[in-house]
Amino acid sequence: MPLLDLFWSMLVLFIWIAWIWLVVSIFVDIFRSDDLGGWSKALWSIFVLLVPFLGVFIYLIVRGGSMQQRAVDDARAQNEANQAYIREVAGSGDGVADEITKLDALRQQGAITDQEFAAQKAKLLA
Repeated sequence: MPLLDLFWSMLVLFIWIAWIWLVVSIFVDIFRSDDLGGWSKALWSIFVLLVPFLGVFIYLIVRGGSMQQRAVDDARAQNEANQAYIREVAGSGDGVADEITKLDALRQQGAITDQEFAAQKAKLLA
């Protein structure tokens, strides 16, 4: 196999993989889009399936600019959800151990008795 044939085969393979990635990206965008109704999604899907090259290129011309904005919005929403989850799991330092530490400080200052400390500790651990 000559070297030029190998390069040509690699180029065709790369273009084929890029085409599949583009079509999948368009279908993901069609079904994630909140501004399209069910019938619009169905019509775009049928158009892209029946006339692939023309359907993809027209979709990119008509809705390509907003594709990136929708991807950025989805990434931002996912990041915010992730940050909220991390804050929820990590807590703000108001856990049981912190409460027991505060109670112990109050007991050492004489603000509460040993019996009150034990009762509050048992209530927190229950």
